[in-house]
Amino acid sequence: MSGSGIEGNGNPGTGPAPASTRLILTTMPEVREASLQVARSAQRLLSIFTNDLEPMIYGEEPFLEAIKRLVLARSYAKVRVLLADPSRAMFDGNKFLWLARRLTSCIDLRTMAPEYPASAGAFIIADDRAIVYRLRGDRWDGISDMNDPAVVRRYLTFFDEVWNMSMQESQMRQMFM
Repeated sequence: MSGSGIEGNGNPGTGPAPASTRLILTTMPEVREASLQVARSAQRLLSIFTNDLEPMIYGEEPFLEAIKRLVLARSYAKVRVLLADPSRAMFDGNKFLWLARRLTSCIDLRTMAPEYPASAGAFIIADDRAIVYRLRGDRWDGISDMNDPAVVRRYLTFFDEVWNMSMQESQMRQMFM
């Protein structure tokens, strides 16, 4: 994530190292499976930072089922999605957007503020532990880790910063109506 200052593994150098759950990802099927695993592990919050809600990852039926299970099983569960370019997702009839329209109280969508480049990468975070991240959103190369709170914390801080500066869903809907 060039310029965001959140590169690296973020593991503190104290205490015994936990068993690594980190995987190197290089293909779309690997990213799709890792993203599904992260989504299924969420208990209360799922945060997605994406250019256009990549339909080969977030529009697949198993992923959508994991989202439904999360938000329908827990009244406090939330899914937050930051999109750099919502026009492609809206134009392509992305299935995730269809689900978000049905579950508006559980799934929040925002368009990234213009000062945050779409080249900032892509990631999905479950709660405060699991993550799949790619330094470039237009490539499949990335890392998955089911238990790395230090890295997750840095990405969530970045996500929250962009989230707070970004256009809310109601404003986004008005742009595309």
